[in-house]
Amino acid sequence: MASSAADLTSRLLRHERGVLVGAVLMLATLSWIFVLDGMVMDSMHPPLWALVVMWSIMMVAMMLPSATPAILLYATVRKSRQPDNAAAQPWVFLAGYLLVWLVFSVVAALVQSRLPSAAMGLESRTAQAALLIAAGLYQLSPLKSACISQCRSPAQFISRNWRAGTAGAVRLGILHGAYCVGCCWVLMTLLFVGGVMNVAWIIVITILVTAEKLLPVPSILQRTSGAALIAWGAIRLLD
Repeated sequence: MASSAADLTSRLLRHERGVLVGAVLMLATLSWIFVLDGMVMDSMHPPLWALVVMWSIMMVAMMLPSATPAILLYATVRKSRQPDNAAAQPWVFLAGYLLVWLVFSVVAALVQSRLPSAAMGLESRTAQAALLIAAGLYQLSPLKSACISQCRSPAQFISRNWRAGTAGAVRLGILHGAYCVGCCWVLMTLLFVGGVMNVAWIIVITILVTAEKLLPVPSILQRTSGAALIAWGAIRLLD
């Protein structure tokens, strides 16, 4: 029995990357199924816990695609250090990463619960315009560039911030999540403009976030999206 367990462990370790990819894809897929089919609120003022659950699952669906390279790279580094037991499982790193987005989800849910139409988002055109312009300016800011540079260079990020053990993996995941929030939080707030439960708008933002992190022209995407958001906000403000 012990030998069989050891053999199973050995096989899982040899195929850890494939198992990890499959698990991440399954988690993202289940989250997207909820986003596409299950995001229906029974009232215009759903309870806070329902909003937290909704935002948390949306963040998993929207952020996992762009976080996958960092998760896989962590698994590769862990495998190289495994003989020394110097690295925790990739799930520990992922848990730290998702913990940060859970905190963001709680904050977003609290904000949404204070809106007159909590199930949808902002109703005031002036407020929508201000948020669009603020988002555009943030897209063009040095802080955005600094955060996205960390998200786009997972190898440098992991080598620079590596710590051994479970606590080190959690810290690394939290730090990576913090940079991702710094990079993407303002784009997530645009859900209050397009509609928090507007699936088309969720898909558009997900594509933009993923493209910024994975495509080789992040500065062009930042400048273009930033200028477009500012122009959109100005048009809405003057309309």
